[in-house]
Amino acid sequence: MSDEAAPGYVRIRLDLSYDGSDFHGWAKQAGGKRTVQGEIEDALRTVTRSGGTTYELTVAGRTDAGVHARGQVAHVDLPEAVWREHHEKLLKRLAGRLPKDVRVWALREAPSGFNARFSAVWRRYAYRVTDNPGGVDPLLRNHVLWHDWPLDVDAMNEAARALLGEHDFAAYCKKREGATTIRTLQQLSLVRGDDGIITATVRADAFCHNMVRSLIGALLFVGDGHRPADWPGKVLAAGVRDSAVHVVRPHGLTLEQVGYPADELLAARSREARNRRSLPGTSGCETC
Repeated sequence: MSDEAAPGYVRIRLDLSYDGSDFHGWAKQAGGKRTVQGEIEDALRTVTRSGGTTYELTVAGRTDAGVHARGQVAHVDLPEAVWREHHEKLLKRLAGRLPKDVRVWALREAPSGFNARFSAVWRRYAYRVTDNPGGVDPLLRNHVLWHDWPLDVDAMNEAARALLGEHDFAAYCKKREGATTIRTLQQLSLVRGDDGIITATVRADAFCHNMVRSLIGALLFVGDGHRPADWPGKVLAAGVRDSAVHVVRPHGLTLEQVGYPADELLAARSREARNRRSLPGTSGCETC
């Protein structure tokens, strides 16, 4: 996965959003399941009249089935001739070809060294939940989780503070062979809005599989009084999956924004992200 397009190609950055309700996640899958990547690549192939050629996308964050995105970023390498021929009308043509639950908002040539995945310095997610005894507003049912116990946001924020910083989040991740679970959690905070919806903002350099939904599951147990505020930190320190930590449902989760450094630092950031990383006294493995 190069940080530069091959000779004769140009790297294009895409900014996009989607409602994940009817998708089986971002990444293409065998068996014809509907995915965001598959829809965009099919549309791109059609509007560029590329026949059997598929231009493969690289994405900043591979969201799971049911997870939404407002600020997703991807890149694709297109032949220079294709980009010259189509770029002025490509955005509008994609809007006409893509289904209504996914939209590309911007297409532009990426700066040198840009890699949508490895150049990113942080990803910011929001998880939305309500404890309204009447349930979720029907207009928000695909984007807000209903929790049927009253939630103490102050207790949840107290618990969240113990999770900040660089840690091995093995207790909150679904382990994948050859992938590290060491992450730097930069922000984890919760605010109750005037509408009663609690929004958890979660930002990290990267996330391992199920990490955000597991963290929220632990905080909900604190918020409804089933666990004390120091419990999520103790689970983290134990370093193993706790059966009491539930992976909450995906529909409350939205990828809000992806952060990148200044253009001149993109290549260096990409190299850094590919390095093996570890905590003191542990062995590392390639970052995922």
